[in-house]
Amino acid sequence: MDLYFIALIPHPALSKEIRALKDEIYKNTGAKKAFNAPAHITIQRPFRRADTFENKLKDTLKLFAAGQNSFSIALSGFGCFEPRVIFVDVLKTTALHRLHADLYTVLSDDLDFKPKEMNETIHPHVTIATRDLNKSSFYKVWPTYKDREFENEFTAKSIFLLKHNGKIWEILDEFLFKK
Repeated sequence: MDLYFIALIPHPALSKEIRALKDEIYKNTGAKKAFNAPAHITIQRPFRRADTFENKLKDTLKLFAAGQNSFSIALSGFGCFEPRVIFVDVLKTTALHRLHADLYTVLSDDLDFKPKEMNETIHPHVTIATRDLNKSSFYKVWPTYKDREFENEFTAKSIFLLKHNGKIWEILDEFLFKK
């Protein structure tokens, strides 16, 4: 069974900025798990499927994306899931929640995903430190980010399917929204 997830990925310049934030965390704590995936906003958490399912998944995502409109995503400040995760916060928008809800329906109706495989709601964010950030390191660095300013935005023009290669997450495919 292969491991996949579906996400929005910012443009390369913003991804580079987020990578620099991951570098800061790494230099201060040694936490490096956040490097295992490109900068992203998860729309569908990781799920397992047989590799024979991959083409059907891609076809469905291509059709789904073709019916979506591009929309703006604003990043503002930092947040955390205490005491292990630090992230760049994403301002919640109707368009982002609609995308998630529509994808939820497609995954459920067209690809037979079970409710336990999906989140009914999302908490959009871009992780810069995750599981290997230990509690003491979290409390050491969180004050640095808690009130720190970070403002940026990007236009979501597509969704991405990522696949785990046994070590890291790689972009498997991009599915463009309608023009």
